[in-house]
Amino acid sequence: MSTVSLEKRSAAAPGLARIVRHGRDWAPLAVLVALCLVISAFNGNFLTIANLMRLLNTAAIPLVLALGSTFVILMGSIDLSVEGVVALTAVLASLLVANNISPLAIGLWAAPAAILAGGLLGFVNGWLHVRLKIPSFMTTLGVGFAGVGIATAILRGFTARIADPSFRFLSLGRVFGVPMAVWIAAVALGAALVFQQRTRSGRWIYAIGADESTARNAGIPVERTRILVFTVAGLFYGLAGVLSVAQFGQGHALISQGRLFTAVTAVVVGGTALSGGVGSVLNTVVGVLIVVTLANGMVLMGVEPYVQQGVQGLLIIAAVALSLDRSRLDVVK
Repeated sequence: MSTVSLEKRSAAAPGLARIVRHGRDWAPLAVLVALCLVISAFNGNFLTIANLMRLLNTAAIPLVLALGSTFVILMGSIDLSVEGVVALTAVLASLLVANNISPLAIGLWAAPAAILAGGLLGFVNGWLHVRLKIPSFMTTLGVGFAGVGIATAILRGFTARIADPSFRFLSLGRVFGVPMAVWIAAVALGAALVFQQRTRSGRWIYAIGADESTARNAGIPVERTRILVFTVAGLFYGLAGVLSVAQFGQGHALISQGRLFTAVTAVVVGGTALSGGVGSVLNTVVGVLIVVTLANGMVLMGVEPYVQQGVQGLLIIAAVALSLDRSRLDVVK
């Protein structure tokens, strides 16, 4: 083979790699557009204003949860405490407003109290993970189970029903015709973007996820950043707990059931790599919309619930397969 042809092939290789990388980046958005077109072809009610508002309202809580999970996954870690943190913060919030169990009633101050409680649980996740050097999936799994257990013990199996209209307004109220939960989720997205793009910790997350040893050698405080990120994730989970109580009008230990799968699926489907270092909160927005749109579309098309679960399972497998950069993988564990 001539030297000229070798040079042409070596020059073409980076260009091809760039095209593949850009294709992978835009794939989730293309999937979302295609999904909307297919569903609207089967059911004309899909693109109505009422249904789109229903979609946005449904996406609010999953988005808030997925934003917190995104930062953890970008570090190459995983947070399985989502359901436990949401359950405990939801129970706390429901007991701090007018309810049928507790005499406490501090109104909207229950919201920041529950969010801070979520941040505290996130700090516990990060501290145990870093200080005791326990893998993140085991640490967060334990904290998650503990959260559900404590929430169950506090209510002793009962349900706290809230009777505070101002608190319920956080989810059910409308401003300019848009559900309040959507506005709150939009503010959470803005905060996540600021944290990701405008803070040193947000930039350090990518370095840690790409190569922790190199990040450590570059002087990045890896342990401190990990604890901070888990704490920030906990704050988002606490906010999701507040929105859950406001939406359902009650708090109980099983209020977050199924939320973990939805959050992780949305992050991965959006294109954030489980190996860390690749992705963003904007990817997560697209991932949440894909998951919610798919579920809504299957309901409109009359798909059986058990089939819906199967489709969602296949979706996450396909998303992981497409998001992996196999050129960087020497060993699959």
